[in-house]
Amino acid sequence: MESGVKRENISIILIEPQIPENIGAVVRAMNNMGIQRLILFKPKRYDIECIARVATVHSTNIIENIEIYNDLGEALGTFQYVVGTTARLGAMRPALVTPKSLAGNLVSITQKNRVAILFGPEDRGLSNDHLRFCHTIVTIPASKFSSLNIAQAVMIICYEIFQANREISDVNVPRLANSFELEGMYNHLNDILTKIGFLNPQNPERWMLNIRRFFSRIPLQAVEVRVIRGICRQIDWYVNQALETASHGKQPYSR
Repeated sequence: MESGVKRENISIILIEPQIPENIGAVVRAMNNMGIQRLILFKPKRYDIECIARVATVHSTNIIENIEIYNDLGEALGTFQYVVGTTARLGAMRPALVTPKSLAGNLVSITQKNRVAILFGPEDRGLSNDHLRFCHTIVTIPASKFSSLNIAQAVMIICYEIFQANREISDVNVPRLANSFELEGMYNHLNDILTKIGFLNPQNPERWMLNIRRFFSRIPLQAVEVRVIRGICRQIDWYVNQALETASHGKQPYSR
């Protein structure tokens, strides 16, 4: 069966966009490449007339259905796979894939999963706090000057997605856990690992980032998230029993 990326399952999310004309240019790029859903997180200026003027009349449907959020967790909640984009590299933000590789991966992922692709503010890009939600990070190879206009970056990513058609008859990526489910699991892990002393309560973020990266390499299904949370609940129960019995000079026991 010859198929490709299900573009209807892909959304572009702009984080704190500052210039309405840039939003319009992004809309135009999306429409050129057949991606229809745009989400804005805390736009600095939302001028629908400026957006429409740059996007042109052919992109009216995208503009009319723009969604605006003030809570990133809520905006990402129903997505099973989240992609971050960055031009800045470093130990805290390794670039894992190129746009072409990402597009190839999305062929199978988008068959049963909703995908969000995040682009950061024009002046500084995505922060580490934004990237913690992401399953993978993509960077656009460039020469000496790596900073792209946001609409250029969106166009390059969307173009590779548009081009990504290949044989997928033997590929089956099941529905993955969505962001709401994953964040509940990470919060649960944070609490229990702090409680047993694995995380430093003064600075747990660095180790939790490593844990997030580990699980992002093997995107989790909802049932696997429930298993991990079940393990956390059992550890929590045992720790509470140990504390209680220790206070009476006894040894902890198992259920």
